[in-house]
Amino acid sequence: MTKRKRYHHGDLRQALIHAAVELLAEEGVSSLSLRQVARQVGVSHAAPYRHFEDKEALLAEVAEEGFKTFTRYLQTAVDAAPDDPIQQFLGCGRAYVRYALDNPTHYRLMFSEFPFCEDRFESLNQVADNSFEVIVNVIMAGQKQKLFCSGDPRTIALGAWTQVHGLALLLLAGRLG
Repeated sequence: MTKRKRYHHGDLRQALIHAAVELLAEEGVSSLSLRQVARQVGVSHAAPYRHFEDKEALLAEVAEEGFKTFTRYLQTAVDAAPDDPIQQFLGCGRAYVRYALDNPTHYRLMFSEFPFCEDRFESLNQVADNSFEVIVNVIMAGQKQKLFCSGDPRTIALGAWTQVHGLALLLLAGRLG
């Protein structure tokens, strides 16, 4: 009697995330399914459910991965200009746009295609908040040095965030030449 070989993929969770990103880039969120992701990875249609409850859970993981990388982009800009909140602030703006251009699939999912559900994806919301806090902390440092106007640093950060977000979207859409 011959033994059946058991299939072992290795890091199936990460392979599913990677396949989802590829498929999102090709076809967008509305076309993505766990069945399609499984086919892309070469596993059974049931295999993704060992790691993700549903499509939204997979998308949340992709978005979370994106926010972690995005936060590293922002933090690298801050670290490049120690004790200079103005350069940190400008660097964060450049890092924001650079991230969007380097990672358009993640960026679109993170900021426009994924319906955030605060109750369901607490970890995703935490990493998203962490990226915003990088900007808030830069503004607070600038306010302490009297380099930025006084006021609620979160409100000021939100204003800056929306401006650079608009710029990133315009660049991604090819609207600025």
